[in-house]
Amino acid sequence: MVEKIKVLVVDDAAFMVKAVSELLESDPGIKIVGHARNGLEGLEKIKTLRPDVITLDMDMPVMDGITTIRHIMIEAPVPVVVLSSLFSDGNITFEALRLGAVDFLPKPSGAISHDIHRAKQQLIDRVKLAAVVNLHNVRRVKLNRWDSREDLAERYGFQSLDYLLAIGTTLGGPNTSLRLFCNLSPKLPIAAVVVQEISPKILPAFVKKFDEYVPWKVEVARDGAVLEQGVCYVSSYENTITFQVNSNREVCLQIGTASDKPLDALFSSTADIFGRHAIGLLLTGIGNDGTEGFAKVKKNSGTTIAQEVETCVYPNLIQCAVERGVVDWVVNENELSTTIAALIENTAHAEV
Repeated sequence: MVEKIKVLVVDDAAFMVKAVSELLESDPGIKIVGHARNGLEGLEKIKTLRPDVITLDMDMPVMDGITTIRHIMIEAPVPVVVLSSLFSDGNITFEALRLGAVDFLPKPSGAISHDIHRAKQQLIDRVKLAAVVNLHNVRRVKLNRWDSREDLAERYGFQSLDYLLAIGTTLGGPNTSLRLFCNLSPKLPIAAVVVQEISPKILPAFVKKFDEYVPWKVEVARDGAVLEQGVCYVSSYENTITFQVNSNREVCLQIGTASDKPLDALFSSTADIFGRHAIGLLLTGIGNDGTEGFAKVKKNSGTTIAQEVETCVYPNLIQCAVERGVVDWVVNENELSTTIAALIENTAHAEV
């Protein structure tokens, strides 16, 4: 008999505790082992109840959600799925994901939600995925704030746009993306597009804070936007990103409706437009999306890079691509930025 996933619900609202507990226990594979009214109580119960996953509110008395995540990751590591109405607060969404929350889901309609049942399957799915996360690879990102008043010419360099870095990830990707863009120079002749598993409701607030802490200019991907060197465009996995060339011969973003394989669409379109100047990067995640797109990048003489499986929060996405034989380079998470920079430099020299 398969052992049930043990979940601790941490929320100060009695209605929400009851609702979340009922939703999760409607699945035969999940068992609620307890609940806590604030982060401090939650920490104590984590140590005694030893849950496999906790769901965590952000706005609580005594100890709030962000402080709780900090303590959990140091004192009692356990996968955290945030369930909060504060998704429009950039500080909170960004900090929760930066500090190591596995996922951040918005409460459907405010602090006391009467339509939370609409999110039933998503919540169940995320808790089940959180239970199998490689917690050893969940680490907080150390960041430096960039002065928005600085000379933009110094920050971006205004190089030509010769390459596109297309990055695909499902769950567990935000931390790795943050580390990469903290260390990758924005003065390279490249733009970047990131497709990751994040709610469209949370995305604008997350991107706004992302932009403050990395040397790149970071924007939410929007339909028709002309790609610019030194800019990173971030999109939710719930949208499909492809590219087209406009009448001025500029490459533009195209935002499409949801599809089953948005990473395949991203990589394939990158290959079509940028050819051997296309760089595909596959990060942590679940499923096999991206493998066919990687094959297209290789066919068009581009380069494919995958994060080393041993450093992934979820390894499945990368394992599928590696087993298919469509990955040129498998790189440790800490060496991704230097690998990408060296690749561009070597390609440029070879073409001179």
